[in-house]
Amino acid sequence: MIKKNSTITEDFDLSLFLFIATKSIKWCILFIATAIATAYFVNRYSDEVYQSTSVLQINDNNAARDILNISAGPDANGSNVLSGKIELLRSRTFLIRVLDKLPLKVDYYAEATFKTSDYYIHSPYKVEYKINNPSIYGQRIYVYFIDAKNAEIKVGKDGAMQKFNIEKPIKILGNELKINVTNINSVLASQNSTISNVKLYFVLNNPESIVDMYSSKIEIKLLNDNAKTISISIKDNNSTKTADIVNQIATEFNNYDIEKKAESSQKVLGFINDQLSTVFGELKDSESKMQNFKKTNKLTDNKEFSTTYLNRLNTLNEEAVQIDMEKSVLNEVETSINQSKYVDVYSLLTILAGTPYERIFSPVITEINNLLKLREDYLYDATPNNEVIISTNKQIESKRQLLITHLKSMQSKILAKEKNLNDKITESESKFFNMPEKEIEYARLMRVFSISEKFYNQLLEKKAEYAIANAGYVSQNEILEKANPSSQPISPNKKTIFSVAIVIAILVSLVVIFLRYLFHNSITSTNDILKYTDCSVLGIVPKYKKDIPVSQLIVNQNPKATISEAFRSIRTNLQFLSSASGPKIIAVTSSVSGEGKTFVAINLGGIIAFAGKKVIILDLDMRKPKIHLGFNADNSKGMSTILIGKDNFENSVHHSIQKNLDFITAGPIPPNPSELIISPKMDEFLDFLKTIYDVIIVDNPPIGLVTDGVSIIKKSDYPIFIFRSNYSKRFFFENINNIMTEHHIEKMSAILNGVDDIHPGYGYGYGYGYGYGYGYYDEDAKRDRKSSSKKKYKK
Repeated sequence: MIKKNSTITEDFDLSLFLFIATKSIKWCILFIATAIATAYFVNRYSDEVYQSTSVLQINDNNAARDILNISAGPDANGSNVLSGKIELLRSRTFLIRVLDKLPLKVDYYAEATFKTSDYYIHSPYKVEYKINNPSIYGQRIYVYFIDAKNAEIKVGKDGAMQKFNIEKPIKILGNELKINVTNINSVLASQNSTISNVKLYFVLNNPESIVDMYSSKIEIKLLNDNAKTISISIKDNNSTKTADIVNQIATEFNNYDIEKKAESSQKVLGFINDQLSTVFGELKDSESKMQNFKKTNKLTDNKEFSTTYLNRLNTLNEEAVQIDMEKSVLNEVETSINQSKYVDVYSLLTILAGTPYERIFSPVITEINNLLKLREDYLYDATPNNEVIISTNKQIESKRQLLITHLKSMQSKILAKEKNLNDKITESESKFFNMPEKEIEYARLMRVFSISEKFYNQLLEKKAEYAIANAGYVSQNEILEKANPSSQPISPNKKTIFSVAIVIAILVSLVVIFLRYLFHNSITSTNDILKYTDCSVLGIVPKYKKDIPVSQLIVNQNPKATISEAFRSIRTNLQFLSSASGPKIIAVTSSVSGEGKTFVAINLGGIIAFAGKKVIILDLDMRKPKIHLGFNADNSKGMSTILIGKDNFENSVHHSIQKNLDFITAGPIPPNPSELIISPKMDEFLDFLKTIYDVIIVDNPPIGLVTDGVSIIKKSDYPIFIFRSNYSKRFFFENINNIMTEHHIEKMSAILNGVDDIHPGYGYGYGYGYGYGYGYYDEDAKRDRKSSSKKKYKK
């Protein structure tokens, strides 16, 4: 049994698929055209997104420090790693500093019908303002310029227009605004254009929220760890703005880095200068006392003192100076820790640089620095009362207490060391107790002077080192790639959008074609008939595209036309079905009305009569007669009146314009057509006609609807079943198969009617008469293809 959607389960039919694809070409063109139009409008009216990128190389080297082999400086220990630099660039504090230096407090826009443009620094007017009411922040303020002196302004699209003089300030929501126009002609031309219909407006941005507007758009990432390069990029709707922000971040980073390092060095230099003042006073006082002692006691030099005594005391003095230096460092560290709740990492690293305690304290300081950065990142998205921030604060305080513990331990050790050294000095002095009192006193003064002098010289050396290092804080970080305003947006990507749109259109077209193929249920070729039935195919009848005359007989109008050749080929193929002599009965039927059986019957009769045979056509489709319409004849009497004995052959037969072609209409519609057709009177009438005509063509009712014509089909010599291309359904094959099986009709043949010649060759050449072709192409046929404005006959 034939299934309605047999193509789903059958093997793939490439010819059918190509035929359906050809039939769907207009849909494919429509999809592609729609896709291209959509892509065009997306590209035309979508907001452009531009991207600017700058590459920054981090350089921690200090040229002056390296040349002089100075260990001082906050970056000497290499703690400022790339990750720290990246976190600094991302930090809110740093971005506030950067964005505050750019003209972002007021945004200027031009609103067209489908698109809004960001003027940024290219706005033809500028706004000065004095904010008294913060509610104005973030609102659209529309400005319409009437002429060079007057304008109208409103807040929001639905606000009331307020006229004002451009040369004077205006009050808006309690705030004072002053609009300065730089190019009034450009403004008037753009906003008065009937094509663009531009509306100008500006937005005052809250300074505290500017960083929130742009921080999510800024991307900082590590490019190359070995090369120490960092990429800074941003995406926005204005290319000039993106370049300015990226370049400002890179420039400000260098300035910030120099400032922080110079700030730490300045703190150390300040500490050294304070110490120098104190030590210088002690040195001067010691020198004065020593000179007075020498003058009072008339001592010229210290040759009277033992060389061993002096060397021993000098060594001890140097150790005492070093201890004093270390005590000063530890005291400064303690002061720095106790100054604030959170440790000043830069200050501590600067104080400890080059000291023996640097290695001890640096790990803890580094951990504190990492926690401080982590806390700053958390604060960017959370409040101070957040549990994560509270936990981080506890960790910072824990590390701070650990730092204090290390400090106390170091202070205890230095005090013990100082006490031990003082004991050694006392012991050394006691060995010379018996020396003359004046010499001992002079030696003591000399020792104090040496200590002060040594300490003073060391402070001067440190001051020189930090001064040189501070002078070397220039151009450490290099901008390898400066951002420039991009002329091409990254979004929308016009080529990509067009490509994707076309690909989608093609895919949709293929899906539509495939679905039409899967659910295809129409008969399109003789191949379908041969595949699903046991019928032989007599041939095909092409679609007739000219106006069908009132008489559907058209084969006599142009015997060499394509459709005439088609019927001539069918006539030839009939000879292969039966070669017996004598009159023949041709029974024509179909499954449903509209498949063209009457059209085929009339023109088949005409082509046979054209060959010299006497032909008569009988209309037995008494429920819906059409032969009288096809010949434009009277239907008041016909087969129905003949079969009931009311009329006879002589007064019912009609003669057509074609020689040898007669016809009898159906007559008035009877209430019992089936009984009339199967009555003995029908057989008698057919036998009578055989004595007069060579061929009797019977136009039967559609057997898919009624079974009236089955008896005539069984009696016929040439039973013909009509299918119409792209109209008849595949499940119609069930009708013909059932009739052939149940009524034992073995010589059923088929004709495929209404084949469109836009796909020549599809399904041709099957059945009897294999290889026939349509080799005639005359001017009438040519005109047939061009007459698109005329009515088309539906067979």
